[in-house]
Amino acid sequence: MAEEIINRVVSSKLKTFDLEEIYPEGDRVLFDIKDWLFQELILKEKDFRAYVKDHDWSQYRNSFVAITCSVEAIIPSWAFMLIAAEVTPFAKKVVVGDLELLETVLYQELLSFVDLKDFTDCPVIIKGCAEKPIPNSAFAFLIAKLQPIAKSILFGEACSTVPLYKAKK
Repeated sequence: MAEEIINRVVSSKLKTFDLEEIYPEGDRVLFDIKDWLFQELILKEKDFRAYVKDHDWSQYRNSFVAITCSVEAIIPSWAFMLIAAEVTPFAKKVVVGDLELLETVLYQELLSFVDLKDFTDCPVIIKGCAEKPIPNSAFAFLIAKLQPIAKSILFGEACSTVPLYKAKK
């Protein structure tokens, strides 16, 4: 008589947290101001303000926007603030920095509202493989929230995990 195969993963208290499941949908836009600089080097206030005034900001509706300058130029803080003031009514989120910083800020905000009570006293796997651009900082934010409540924290998939943390008994 054949022995019954038991799936111990299904019957365990093991919980999986997939950061991709809370990934906010929407276009990511890197808004580079270098094209609005004289010779991609100098910010001329009058010209810069004209670009800002004439730009169609509605194209960023429901987008996540990172404002940056990809060239070596001295940009006053007010220039980034002026762009942020114009795009904010349309965008879901605006940051000054690159797309990785944008994702970092998004995850930091999202994880501050995630209810993790179901993970209390459980071994937790933080899912590793993702199709979406999840920054390493998001994993660190999640560890900080799980560590005080989880029995243990692993990284990867149920069939192959890397141990990260085990609560002291």
